[in-house]
Amino acid sequence: MEAFGTFLPLILIFAVFYFLLIRPQQRKVKQHKEMLSNLKRGDKIITSGGIIGTINKVADNRELILEIANNVEIKIAPGMVADLYSIPEAQKKDPPKKDKENKSSFSGIFSKKNK
Repeated sequence: MEAFGTFLPLILIFAVFYFLLIRPQQRKVKQHKEMLSNLKRGDKIITSGGIIGTINKVADNRELILEIANNVEIKIAPGMVADLYSIPEAQKKDPPKKDKENKSSFSGIFSKKNK
């Protein structure tokens, strides 16, 4: 029974590592594989190198033809796709508003200048 007591902290540490590190990483890998299998023509993606482009062709799940500019295409391996590139909905709906201060023509006369 004393041997079990000496291994108990080691077992607890392994359990903590499993639930805090290993399981979330496995879930992330599974989601990435699922995303790669669902890639299709017209998807806008970002590569692990930071290149943003639109998929023009998916060839045998072994390579992607990616358009990065007008008439500029590159071939990449599907494993190099980091994520789908999308603009957050809030930015699509609300363009940034420019704050215009209401300044009268006399505001420059009455303001204090620090010299």
